[in-house]
Amino acid sequence: MSPSTRRLTVAQALVRFLTVQYTERDGVRHRLVAGTWGILGHGNVAGVGQALLEAGEAAMPFHQGRNEQAMVHAAVGYARQRNRLSAQAVTTSIGPGATNLVTGAALATINRLPVLLLPGDYFATRTAEPLLQQLEHPVHADVSVNDALRPVSRSFDRVTRPEALVPSALRAMRVLADPAATGAVTIALPQDVQTEAYDWPEEFFAERVWPVRRPAPDPAELDAAVRAVRAARRPLIVAGGGVHHSEAEDALRALVDATGIPVASTQAGKGSLRHDHPADLGGIGHTGTAAAADTARTADLVLGVGTRHTDFTTASGTLFAHPDVRFVNLDVSPADAHKMAARTLVADARCGLEALTAALAGYRVDAAYEAEYRAGRERWEDAVAAAFRADDDGAVPTQSQVLGALDSVVGDEDVVVNAAGSLPGDLHKLWRARSPRQYHLEYGYSCMGYEIPGAIGVQLAAPGTPVWALVGDGTYLMMPTELVTAVQEGLPINVVLVQNHGYASIGGLSEQTGGERFATAYRHRAADGTYTGAPLPVDLAANAASLGMHVLRAATVGELRAALSEARACPRPTCVYVETGTEGPAAPGAAAWWDVPVAEVATRESAVAARTAYERHKARVRRYL
Repeated sequence: MSPSTRRLTVAQALVRFLTVQYTERDGVRHRLVAGTWGILGHGNVAGVGQALLEAGEAAMPFHQGRNEQAMVHAAVGYARQRNRLSAQAVTTSIGPGATNLVTGAALATINRLPVLLLPGDYFATRTAEPLLQQLEHPVHADVSVNDALRPVSRSFDRVTRPEALVPSALRAMRVLADPAATGAVTIALPQDVQTEAYDWPEEFFAERVWPVRRPAPDPAELDAAVRAVRAARRPLIVAGGGVHHSEAEDALRALVDATGIPVASTQAGKGSLRHDHPADLGGIGHTGTAAAADTARTADLVLGVGTRHTDFTTASGTLFAHPDVRFVNLDVSPADAHKMAARTLVADARCGLEALTAALAGYRVDAAYEAEYRAGRERWEDAVAAAFRADDDGAVPTQSQVLGALDSVVGDEDVVVNAAGSLPGDLHKLWRARSPRQYHLEYGYSCMGYEIPGAIGVQLAAPGTPVWALVGDGTYLMMPTELVTAVQEGLPINVVLVQNHGYASIGGLSEQTGGERFATAYRHRAADGTYTGAPLPVDLAANAASLGMHVLRAATVGELRAALSEARACPRPTCVYVETGTEGPAAPGAAAWWDVPVAEVATRESAVAARTAYERHKARVRRYL
């Protein structure tokens, strides 16, 4: 071995390379890949597994997961909490371990959050064929199950020779660190190649810093955007997740304070302004507030900041109803900036907002408009207070009262994690976000099972921060396994387990679309064969306890408040179990539509009526051109 090279296996070289990769933004350096999650099997145990052992915990922290999808969720939660400046890797064996990554990879890529996936792969030499768990595609002999990761990865490569690792690893880091291109990055590693030795150039292991750019807006685009805002009478800002990723909250507030333009937030953008800021209208879209919806319907200019304008945000193309409405999109990604046929302002969110504030000096919305949206905001605050209110501490809490009880317990620094079910809608409408990181909703993919591993990732990224995973019984049954990881690692996450005996969100949607809540409740079969019998006698609290959690049961509103306070102070992973009732205040209904097609022909009266309503709403859908 020459002095300028180092002889290591491919897996050892990759792990060593990852330990010296950094991002840097605003002069602050961050470890790019700060740890590795793994479940070891025949496809990675002797390669990446051995390399992690040899590197040691100090160089590359290792986290033992129980489910491959959940490991990706945890890594995504970590990356989001760290504003995408630091990420984690996930290693699995070939076969079902690798294909279990697909859901997590889709979630990461859709949400524009970085995670490095290192699945094992079939023998590159093909000496052992067919390999255990090998697909054996009848036409494409070079296809492995890892190819299922291609459409859900922002970058995919298969390293079939040792020397190919160098360009592959460099490319992976570039994508992970690029705010306009990040997502799941996959490097598939044939298990024989992982263990092969190679003389690596020492330069490969030198510290490398990947700058996270803050591109400034193009002067011409900025000028056009400013002219559009100045010409508007009823402008509205839609704040998306890009505000948080760019750490642009202060810049947004400065623009709003100077101009009086109100702000409505997507699920990913909630908390861009504190809930008590006079220009904060809360969530927007199908799960948003009436205050935001009313303002959006009459807005003649929508300034989107770091948002993808999903169908929930736009109410499936029905929300922005002003006949002359136009859009300006400030986004670091050109693809997202061009949505809604918008005037583009391709730039870092913070840089773009600062430039807009300077260029809009002297501009302010009309006082009557400001008074109007503030009055709507106050009316909505009254609705929130009514939904949270519990006049009888001895009553069974509604889901809204569960959120109200939690609202009374959390501090500004707490993080609330959720992803799926009926809770995202209630949270988007009702939650009073007090800090930029407090509201952590995974709603790009709305993946059941994200909450618990996502909370673990947040806890790893922010030690000492109280973290709450809000989980319905349906979501809990999807993926409770990482509770064992929280116990093993001593991570004091708080799981609020809400028992409502089924899929509450889809049950409501089913009723609205003529499905009559078919197959959405967790019940025994009745005499007619339908799932309409007695509720199932499951004890999810006992299940959580069996996995090592400290469990607190709360049957009433008063007991719930006490349990939440105890959980927040508890130094070990804790589950607060509560069964919700239907008597009492509920969350206000949707203030905007969502396009879920209804059967065009049917014999059941419920579906016929639902189709009539659907066609009425569908007629208002527009393409913003």
